[in-house]
This record gives sequence, C-alpha cells and structure tokens, in this order.
Amino acid sequence: MTDFIYRSAESVSPKHPDKLCDQISDAILDAYLKKDPNSRVAVETCGGHGIVYVVGEVTSTAGDVNIEEIVHRVAGENLEVHTKIVLQSPEIANGVDLGGAGDQGIMIGYATDETIELLPLEVVLSRRLNQYIYEKYPFDGKTQVTLKGSELVSVVASFQNVSKDDLTFRVKKFLEENNLNTEVEMHINPAGDWQQGGFDADTGLTGRKLIVDNYGPRIPIGGGCFSGKDPSKVDRSAAYMARRIAVDYLKNRKAREVFVRLAYAIGEAEPLEKTVIVDGKPEEISGYNLTPLGIIKYLDLKRPIYEPTARYGHFGEGFNWDK
Repeated sequence: MTDFIYRSAESVSPKHPDKLCDQISDAILDAYLKKDPNSRVAVETCGGHGIVYVVGEVTSTAGDVNIEEIVHRVAGENLEVHTKIVLQSPEIANGVDLGGAGDQGIMIGYATDETIELLPLEVVLSRRLNQYIYEKYPFDGKTQVTLKGSELVSVVASFQNVSKDDLTFRVKKFLEENNLNTEVEMHINPAGDWQQGGFDADTGLTGRKLIVDNYGPRIPIGGGCFSGKDPSKVDRSAAYMARRIAVDYLKNRKAREVFVRLAYAIGEAEPLEKTVIVDGKPEEISGYNLTPLGIIKYLDLKRPIYEPTARYGHFGEGFNWDK
C-alpha cells in the first residue's frame, strides 16, 4: 500500500476490557468444543464494574459448562456473573445442518511480504511492543506506532500500574533490541500514570476490537467479529481461510501483497464471491474447497483452539491458517 504517507496501528493487552470479553467468549467456545466438537456456539460477553453478562445461543451435547468458573479464571474472582444461554435458532440450524453457511457476510484475507509474520509492519511493531511491555507488566494497556514510509516516527504506550519513567525505559529497551530509532517521538502514559484498569475502569464487549483482531486500519475488514463463534459461522472460519489463501498465493507467486475476498449467503454452501488480488491484479480463486464444511476440515477447526486467538490478534501468531 504505497498511497499512505503515514501508517499507524494500535494493539491492546489481554487485560484490556474488550479483550477480556473476547477471551471469555472463546474460552466458553473451547469448553463446549472440548466435550462436543460439533457444538454450535454463538456467545457474547459484556463486562464492567463488577458485573459480567454472558448471553448467546448454544446447541451441544456437551452438557453443563461452568461459565462462572471460566469468567473468574480469565477476568478475576470479584465479579458477579449473569448468564442467559438458549438453543440456536431452528431457522438458522436448518441451513447449517445441510452444510450451509451460518450467516451471510464478506470475509477479507490479506498477506504482505514486508514482515516475517506476513502482516503490515505497523501492526507487527505495535503488537510486539505491547507483548514486550505486557511480559513485564501484565496489566491493562495499549500501544500505538506511526510510521512514515518504513521509518518509525512516533510511539504511544499507556499501561496500568507502571510509572512513566519505568514504561519509558521499557519502550526504549524494545526499540534498542529491535534496532529502531530510540530518539523517536514518544507519548508515554500521556494522560498520566494510572492504577485503575480492566473491568474496574471501563466496560468491555466481545468483538469491539475488530481492527486489532485483523490487519490494522489500512486493510478493509468484512464486518463480523470472530470470538465466541464456532466454525460453522463463516465470519470466523472463512476469514481464517481467506488468510490461508492469501498466504498461499503470496508464497507461491512470490508476490508482495495479496488480498482475498469471499462472500456467502446464509444457508448456502458455495461462496458468492471468491476473488484474489495479487499485486493489484484480480483473478478468481481456484483449487480450494470453500464450503463451510470444506474449510472446517481443511483447517481442522472443530478443536478447542480459540482462546489464544482472542489475546493478540487472529493472524500472524503462528496459527495453522497463517502457514
């Protein structure tokens, strides 16, 4: 993408309230899949100020799943948990039972050769900086970087329970270890040091960090979130497949940048669109089974693998759709 003078991206830590909700939803999904790989799950979490609500639809032979225990493990003990789980809508189930997509939607896949993660550089830097800080300070926090071309020009870091001096030292250490400019413009705890974070300071909601979960703000997204959804929902499974196709085309064509677009109708198996754009040249995707059942089998998605995806993004972290 050469039409951007500046490129910015942010990352949030696993203790950010939105990410806590994503992790709770995916941990619940994993719990059902562990007992019943064919579970149909669509679970949303909202939390804040001492209360967590978990609502959604589940059809499974897994029996009881201890949702309250999951919430406390992920987000802390001092939380009041309310749940409302019902069966999946029979109208939706009818289409999915026949192998159709669990919803309509457009899914975007992307890969670029500018980093080993095959992600935009600004996304990788903001995420790796966040992970580096979180390793020492495992609290609520955000990072953001801005590039001019490929040059780092500014860094933002705000983390709970860390003084500005200590956080500045940690950021500079990251820059030094990665041979980046330590004289870059820095905004460290720009609103002041802070101790109240996570659900104590703010509310969170499943699926509210879509750009962080995907490819950063330069790359379009289809619209649907991932967390809390079993792979019959193409919002998730087809987005993962779109990434896998993008990576395959990038490597096989020795391309610089690949976009993939898939589109589905609820209850129908075959995609309505299957486009790949290789270095600006579009063509129709071939050689892949792009039905929901084909994707689930190819990527082996009926496993309890989802909680880790809810921490630092669904792409570029070594998942099998990244390879």
